[in-house]
Amino acid sequence: MTKMLASVTGPEEAAIALAAGADIIDLKDPSTGALGALAPATIRETIKAVAGRRPVSAVCGDLPMQPDRIRSAAEEIAETGVSYVKVGFFPSDQAEACAAALAPLAKRAKIIAVLFADLSPDLALIDVFQRHGFNGVMMDTANKSGGRLLDHLPPQYIPGFINLAKASGLMCGLAGSLEAPDVPRLLPFLPDFLGFRGALCGADSRTGQIDLEATRLIRSLIPEEQPSARDGQVDYRLLAARGYSPDSADQSLKTNRIFVRDFVLPVEIGAYSFEHGHTQKVRFDVTADVLRTVSNPEDMRHVLSYDIIMDGIRAIVASGHVQLAEALAEQVAAHVLVDPRVVKVWVRVEKLELGAGGVGVEIERVRSKEQAAAKWPSISDTGKKGSSA
Repeated sequence: MTKMLASVTGPEEAAIALAAGADIIDLKDPSTGALGALAPATIRETIKAVAGRRPVSAVCGDLPMQPDRIRSAAEEIAETGVSYVKVGFFPSDQAEACAAALAPLAKRAKIIAVLFADLSPDLALIDVFQRHGFNGVMMDTANKSGGRLLDHLPPQYIPGFINLAKASGLMCGLAGSLEAPDVPRLLPFLPDFLGFRGALCGADSRTGQIDLEATRLIRSLIPEEQPSARDGQVDYRLLAARGYSPDSADQSLKTNRIFVRDFVLPVEIGAYSFEHGHTQKVRFDVTADVLRTVSNPEDMRHVLSYDIIMDGIRAIVASGHVQLAEALAEQVAAHVLVDPRVVKVWVRVEKLELGAGGVGVEIERVRSKEQAAAKWPSISDTGKKGSSA
């Protein structure tokens, strides 16, 4: 299950994050950079206040890629007794040397490497981190005023990062000016944790104090870990407990119909040999009947975002060549039906570069009783199916 990481500045904010139910307490000074470090005394004081109720992580600072300096800073943070030491890896020809310098420390401390989506991250470093004994890797943003994570790492590329990390046995996380609407978009990719700072501060900037209600809202969007969650999958029966499922809906509320129209992407599609090796424009139209869970929706807990539909289509398309428009439509329909609130979906797939106007297929799929009881796969799994079509 995906955990919630809350970045705090000390014991007072840690108490707020704990009260809101955060899974990981992360220590940083947001006024001094993306990975601004706190004084070791503040870190120790916070660890004492948390008193083992949650794991505590701390950052080493926005440091130049100098092996000796990186090692020294990481050792200082590790000596405070934190559960995880977060080290930023900025673009540099010294990045591998810095990872190697941390190998001795990695034998006695859990090191999380931080890459930056807005700085052309080198994903080849993931293998380097694994070889030197790191515990995990996360994708963040360096310039907090330069856009959110999804502005720099579009949804279709997120499975590639997460799959690389998990194949290397590393914990993986996502952060970078994430907001409440980003949460349901990112959960299907199954990151081990999502990190937040600005979204926890309410109306204040990320350098203000975190707010209890804002933090509770983020917590409410991320299902808490339960023993029933198995095999690293999103357990949508658990999501039901947080308003994601029709199980808790008043049936008299009936449904909303959401749609995505005229969504055109370049797609590797076609059974003919001349259709292989290049893309052609394909238009997607998707309509879904979604059971309402409340009569007066107020936030992302109460709706199914059309972004989730578009993210799924992008991920499926990015997974590789698809032989048939029918197969592509089935994959899109299956992705939309992952959400247990969806009772029926219509998918239209049109190839726009063959013949006049367009040619394609339109399908209608209804949630079956078996689907309603099942635990459904992630976008990553759907994409893997697409790559073998």
